[in-house]
Amino acid sequence: MNLAEYKGVWVFAEQRDGELQKVALQLVGKGRELADTLGVELTAVLLGSEVDDLAKELVAYGADNVLYADSPLLKHYTTDGYTKVIDELIKERKPEILLIGATFIGRDLGPRVAGRVFTGLTADCTGLDIDEATKNLMMTRPAFGGNLMATIACEKTRPQMSTVRPGVFNALPRDASRTGKIEKIAANVAKDDIRIEVLEVVKSAGDTIDISEADVIVSGGRGLGGPDGFKVLKELADLLGGTIGGSRATIDAGWIDKSYQVGQTGKTVRPGLYIACGISGQIQHLAGMQDSGFIVAINKDENAPMMQVADLAIVGDLYKVVPEFVEQVKALNL
Repeated sequence: MNLAEYKGVWVFAEQRDGELQKVALQLVGKGRELADTLGVELTAVLLGSEVDDLAKELVAYGADNVLYADSPLLKHYTTDGYTKVIDELIKERKPEILLIGATFIGRDLGPRVAGRVFTGLTADCTGLDIDEATKNLMMTRPAFGGNLMATIACEKTRPQMSTVRPGVFNALPRDASRTGKIEKIAANVAKDDIRIEVLEVVKSAGDTIDISEADVIVSGGRGLGGPDGFKVLKELADLLGGTIGGSRATIDAGWIDKSYQVGQTGKTVRPGLYIACGISGQIQHLAGMQDSGFIVAINKDENAPMMQVADLAIVGDLYKVVPEFVEQVKALNL
C-alpha cells in the first residue's frame, strides 16, 4: 500500500429519516480541525434519498466537499447497501482518514467498511489528534474497563478509521455564507446487493431522551441505595424537561439500563445542567460529564471528588434534598 496516495479527511454524515444526527455535525467540527492541521480538505460522505438540503447544511457547518450518494435503496440504513457504496468510494478516492459516529449504525458500519478495505479501526474514541512528527492520526479510547486510556495509531494501512463517541466534540457554528463543492454521485448499488429489506421503521423508544443529546440530566450513583431511588430522580428530571442518568456502579448493580450510563464506559454528555445525586465522582465518571454547562452535586460526603468539580455542591441526604428541589421547581411553575 502506497500511503502517499491517500489524502484528505472524510466524515460519514449519518442521517435518519432525512435528519442529520448531531454526531455528524460534531465530527464535521473535529474533522475541520484535523484537516486544517494536515493542510487537506474535509469531505462529508452523505448517503440517502432526496436529502439535498442536508448536503448544503454540511457545507454550512464546515465541510469543503460533500459526496452525496442519492438512491431510494439508501433511504434507510442497511449494512450491505451503505458498506458497498462507501467501500467503492474509498477505493476510488483514497482518503487518509475516515471518521464515523459510534452510534448503533456507526458501530455496525465501521467494522464492515474497515474489513472491506483491509485497514484497522479504533472503536469508541474519545479523543483525536494529529502527531506532529508522523502526521498519523492518534486515536484515544478507554481500555481495560475504563481504567486506562489507550492511544492508538494506524501506521501501515489507510484510511485511518475510527468510530467516535457522540458528545465528545462540538459542532462548529453554522455559517450560511460558506461555499463548498457538492458532488452528487450515482450510487452503484442494486436491490440484489442488499440481503435485508426494510419493510417498516418502528420507533419503540417513544418519548425517551437520548442522554447524549439531553440538555438536563439528573444522574444517580451508588448513594441511591437501590433502584427505587431513580423514581425520585425521574420526577425532578421530568419537571426540568430532561432525563435521568447513572454511574457505572448503578448499571453494574442492575438498577438502571446501560443506555443511561454516563462515563468512559458509558456515554459522554454535555448538558446545560447536570445534577449528580449520590455520585462520588470517580475519574471514569467525571470524564463523561465534566464539560457540562452547570454541575450540581448532592452528596453526604463534602470531600467527594464530585463536590470539588461542581458549580454548586449541596451537602446532605439526597432523599431530603431532591424532594425539596422538586417542590421548589413546582412553585416556580417551570
